[in-house]
Amino acid sequence: MTQLELARQGIVSDKMKQAAAAANIDAEVLRQRIAEGTAIVCHNNLHSNGLPLAVGKGLPTRVNANIGTSNDDTSIDNELEKARVAVAAGADAIMDLSTGGPIDEIRHAIIAETQACIGSVPLYQAACDTVNKKGKAIVDMTVDEIFDGIKKHLDDGVDFITVHCGVTRATVERMDNEGRIMEVVSRGGSFTVAWMAHNDAENPLFEHFDRLLEMVKPYDATLSLGDGFRPGCIADATDRAQIHELIVLGELTQRAWDAGIQVMIEGPGHVPLNQIEANIQLQKRLCHGAPFYVLGPLVTDIAPGYDHITCAIGGAIAASAGADFLCYVTPSEHLCLPNVQDVHEGVMATRIAAHAADIVKGLPGAMEKDIAMSKARKALDWETQYCLAIDPALARKRRGESGVDEDHGACTMCGAFCAYKVMDERKK
Repeated sequence: MTQLELARQGIVSDKMKQAAAAANIDAEVLRQRIAEGTAIVCHNNLHSNGLPLAVGKGLPTRVNANIGTSNDDTSIDNELEKARVAVAAGADAIMDLSTGGPIDEIRHAIIAETQACIGSVPLYQAACDTVNKKGKAIVDMTVDEIFDGIKKHLDDGVDFITVHCGVTRATVERMDNEGRIMEVVSRGGSFTVAWMAHNDAENPLFEHFDRLLEMVKPYDATLSLGDGFRPGCIADATDRAQIHELIVLGELTQRAWDAGIQVMIEGPGHVPLNQIEANIQLQKRLCHGAPFYVLGPLVTDIAPGYDHITCAIGGAIAASAGADFLCYVTPSEHLCLPNVQDVHEGVMATRIAAHAADIVKGLPGAMEKDIAMSKARKALDWETQYCLAIDPALARKRRGESGVDEDHGACTMCGAFCAYKVMDERKK
């Protein structure tokens, strides 16, 4: 039985216990939320070295790091280092989005490298195999080849797969009728739209959704229902195509639950500040409270090189409004393939957003960390501050670079005029 089926029968599985302990939540409470669909335990039965990850209502806001090769950089070593850095920086999950080089070998290596939850977009695999191994165009993929790509990832132990099942001909029509500046910016979404147009056919992952459910069930992997029509600029946010796709995903969520399959929903994208909360509320309503996994959202389009910051701003608002899982963005977003330092900075920025939201959510222990940091600052207890910092190594490095003696007490911003010292003197 799947975790969803077990939860519905009142059974607290070993995976639930393990995931609950890691999330600092009662296992029975987690079971109840899995049963109602508002939380998931993400873990493929074949991911032997992976740890189950709980995502959803009442749980810590999770952080995902995207890595993976392109045709311009096919180094396995680079991607493995990114995986290590992402996990060391505190990422809860890694998505391998490789589209260049020995894709199967890269995925196997990443899965073997870490115990983190692993996600992927199998359609990339199917497209690359079609082009590189069979010499055909992406639009000439067969339905069986699309499903073969999914099975390959499930067999390798991928814990959650992004599938663009809500990209339908009706949604494309709505997009075309309303008009968009950037149309489809999702890579998997664009593949699917092009395939439908070329073949004059419906999206196979929508038309054959029951086949997908049957394929996924033995692995107990999670379906991450992808947002192929996520807005690629803030001017396109919350339009008819985006919302129509969300309605479709809500309907597919119910079908997946009926089949015993766990689901989370992927969301935008680029969204202005004043629309973020409404986007979260719409998803939770239309998709029946299923966990929401958002990319950013990015709150402006004019910050290339700083998009980890635009992402963190939107992510903090989204998560505080109820989003459960934040996908990071790195400083290289919209510019180039991220390097190792980009990955570190992206994870840290998104972790800050997640923690800020967890304070608002009232997550046990979140505010306590900030209180502990405040007390350590007042006491000029630098070692405790380093330990509590979200990036201890950077905090220690920056203070060390100032040239101040560790026994000096105050930092070089105020020195002898340190407010804490002045206030301490007042009490003498």
